[in-house]
Amino acid sequence: MRHSIVLIALHRLALLSLLLVVSTASLAETKDYTITAPDGVTIAVQESGDPDGQPVILIHGLLGSHLSWEAQVRSPELQGYRLITYDLRGHGLSGKPGEAEAYTDGRRWADELAAVISASNAHNPVLVGWSLGAAVITNYLAAYGDDRIAGALYVGGVIELQPDQIVAHPEVYQGLGSPDLRTHLDAERAFLALCFQTQPDAATFQRLLANAALASPTMQDAVPSMTISIAEGLGAARKPMLLLYGAQDALVQPEPSVARAEVLNSHIRSRMYSESGHAPFLEEVDRFNRDLSVFVDEVTQP
Repeated sequence: MRHSIVLIALHRLALLSLLLVVSTASLAETKDYTITAPDGVTIAVQESGDPDGQPVILIHGLLGSHLSWEAQVRSPELQGYRLITYDLRGHGLSGKPGEAEAYTDGRRWADELAAVISASNAHNPVLVGWSLGAAVITNYLAAYGDDRIAGALYVGGVIELQPDQIVAHPEVYQGLGSPDLRTHLDAERAFLALCFQTQPDAATFQRLLANAALASPTMQDAVPSMTISIAEGLGAARKPMLLLYGAQDALVQPEPSVARAEVLNSHIRSRMYSESGHAPFLEEVDRFNRDLSVFVDEVTQP
């Protein structure tokens, strides 16, 4: 009898180990490909999760890449969705045009997102934009409307590049545009540190810092002049929109940003994470992933 119990226990342990291996493998599986934006820029796209699930397109912010969303892409709670990330122009593995117009023209960022939606054949996706990524969604809405999306979630979103909404850090932003490499890299490190009220672990911070160093200097210098068609985009949207901000955000002013958005669109909902800075999806991961899942289910259920 005792021998049988031991055999059953060993069998269960082996089964559990197999399930863990399969689960880890499924989380690691990623589909990588490139597309071409209408202006010829090559865009790196990544997919994970359930290929037959509800599409969720995650758009990173300034100096980021698809790696910004690792806590979502690797979350077991979100594996039922089709998770699509991509590197914005001038970032990560995507093309880095040398002319400023490729970054100051907000329509080009909108066309890029439209190309990702089309090439990935993402039907009725939920758009999630962090910081600069929110401005990309706004420009997409202005150019294409919201007929082809289910809803949009802004995280620490840039509503407008206006002094009352963006916290002034003149030395940091001047340093990002500096031709001196030391000054430039130090400014990137300072900018990244400002993204968090609670700093990530050392390995994550170092990875994100290396990620930032891949970003185009031309883009960093030009993006503060990016056009954002807010009235025609965010203001005209009728699909569900949720704005999430960290109350301790050191880069974007949460209250003026939400107030400006609500003036333009009374349908907008907002939520504040009291313990987070500019990156709630990394600082309060479990809460954010739950809120994301709830929002996606709310806006996609018939």
